[in-house]
Amino acid sequence: MNISVAGVAERDGKYLVALRKPGTSIGVRWEFPGGKLEKGETPEEAVIREYMEELNISVRVKERLCEGSFSNGEKYYRLLAYKIEIGDGEITAPEHQQIFWAALSELGTLDFPVSDMIIVNYLLSA
Repeated sequence: MNISVAGVAERDGKYLVALRKPGTSIGVRWEFPGGKLEKGETPEEAVIREYMEELNISVRVKERLCEGSFSNGEKYYRLLAYKIEIGDGEITAPEHQQIFWAALSELGTLDFPVSDMIIVNYLLSA
């Protein structure tokens, strides 16, 4: 099974989410930044790499928040979501249209793909 990771940053009761640009496999939807595990990489290393690639920012990975399974087309994935701390620097978004700090109550109103709904449902029930 393929492994996908996501980093969940929380600041002052709000969660960092990003709106993908058109042309991706999940379409124009909100997500917790992350991606697929590369060969030889730990899940924590993948979260760090993905945040650098997607938002040009360093992060520190803390504990695992939740996990679950989903499919994208005919591929099946195991999602591992981690709590993270964002380092110093300015977030840029080369792969996203918009970055947004969403209150917990707002997460349920945003259009997330199935994979990220695993995280949203965990946060709403925690």
